[in-house]
Amino acid sequence: MLPKPSSPQFKTTVLFAVSLLIFNSSQAAGVVGSRPNIVFILADDMGWNEAGFNGGDSEHTPHIDRFRNEGVSLTQFYSHAVCASTRAAFLTGRYAFRTWSDWRSEDFGKPSYLKKLGLTLPTNEQGEETRRIHALDTNERTVAEALKSAGYLTALIGKWHCGEWLPEHLPMGQGFTHQYGHYGWGVDYNNYTIPHNAPARYAVYDWHRDQEPLYEQGYTTDLIANETVRLIAQHKDKSSGKRQSQPFFFYVPFNAIHGPLEEIPRYTDKYEKRYAALKCLDDAVGRIVGAVDQYGYKNNTLVIFTNDNGGLRDEMNAPYRGHKNTNYEGGVRVPCIFRWPSKIEPGTSNEAMMHIVDLYSTFITLAGGSHKQKQTVDSIDMTGTIFAGEPAPREEVIYEVSGSVRFPAIRLGDYKLVGKELYNIVVDPGETEDIANEYPGIVERLAKRVAEAGTQRSPLPDMSQLMSPALPWVYGQKENATAPNWVKEVVRKVRATQPKDWAPGTTPWPQAPVDGKITYTGDGR
Repeated sequence: MLPKPSSPQFKTTVLFAVSLLIFNSSQAAGVVGSRPNIVFILADDMGWNEAGFNGGDSEHTPHIDRFRNEGVSLTQFYSHAVCASTRAAFLTGRYAFRTWSDWRSEDFGKPSYLKKLGLTLPTNEQGEETRRIHALDTNERTVAEALKSAGYLTALIGKWHCGEWLPEHLPMGQGFTHQYGHYGWGVDYNNYTIPHNAPARYAVYDWHRDQEPLYEQGYTTDLIANETVRLIAQHKDKSSGKRQSQPFFFYVPFNAIHGPLEEIPRYTDKYEKRYAALKCLDDAVGRIVGAVDQYGYKNNTLVIFTNDNGGLRDEMNAPYRGHKNTNYEGGVRVPCIFRWPSKIEPGTSNEAMMHIVDLYSTFITLAGGSHKQKQTVDSIDMTGTIFAGEPAPREEVIYEVSGSVRFPAIRLGDYKLVGKELYNIVVDPGETEDIANEYPGIVERLAKRVAEAGTQRSPLPDMSQLMSPALPWVYGQKENATAPNWVKEVVRKVRATQPKDWAPGTTPWPQAPVDGKITYTGDGR
């Protein structure tokens, strides 16, 4: 009970509250435009409980667990349910449906998916079945462009998955000064090829530096870490050997632990393939964070670790229900850790509701960049919430709208609507009890809101552009046109091991879902 307004106790209470508000505000103000280096590490397909700090085997993730103890864990941090959607949302600060990124680029080479959009698998001038080009539109403003304009060095090191073909759709056409890694949805960890789907068949090379094909040997998780450490180490004034004054933004999206899972000599003799891949990811995170500290950037660098969507099976995401490609909590609630020693108290937790789109505005605020742009953003600046303990400004998350390949889904406050199912996420975070029949008014309200959001989806971009040739040697239009002989030789060797034709009526790709459900082939794709 509050003291009476006339009492000394009331005055003391008010003064304390005001002083606390001033303190929090000053804390938040202290990070605005402070221009820290930003290293954003994104894992792929890691389940909620696969890290030790969330209930997994700590033997698998000692470096990630240590990193969590050095920062703040965001316990209600959301992504979208699949890879490309999350990546596009992060890059643009806009929900995936606004950019059609709820439909992945590879979906436009799958007949069953195209049928849902009233489209067919096209043929090029040679009569070959090929893919319709789909990517993050060049009219979108990316966080890399915003930070680059603010004076940051920008680099993409790892998995892109926002367009594989036209130069303007690749990372260096979307605001990144430097690029390293692969463009497509996944890649063989050891030979850097990917099955091309037009329809899905045969290998294409997909490993690049600054948008040129790159020949290397090694396991991709290790190589991505190597490149990140190299860039951190080299970020010095060459004449003095001191750190450069220019801040850097390194976006490090791993393909680990996405399939295909492969033999890893140093770990598969002790662990099954998935957890061997997780061990390698953990090693990589430890190396990157260690490099930040070793080269003198620890106190002025914000390092973030999170994941793009839930794990492939329900048990990987316990205590939450669901998995990747579903909008239940197990598909969209992901671990997220912020570390910035001079600004964040270590070993803490934050229960504020956030979505990955929020990193867009938060990064721009930290960088002192401009928030002005033409496109509507869904991103909310979370600097006060993260750094000053202020109440979370986000009350709503829209995961999906109609017209996607998954059920429309929305969370508003305590309640979450998934298709026609309603859950109280605060009371029932495991989504075990559908309360839609008890609260029809809330169902109607949320359904109306998500339908309203769906009307804001722009028309599908021009689908007349085709990926041609139908079966490239390497991803990247310009790269394919001048593909060196070593690329062709690598690809020929892999193609020689692949079937000449797929069995009639089958594909190695997931089929277009019916009623929001999806069937996986078991390979992690």
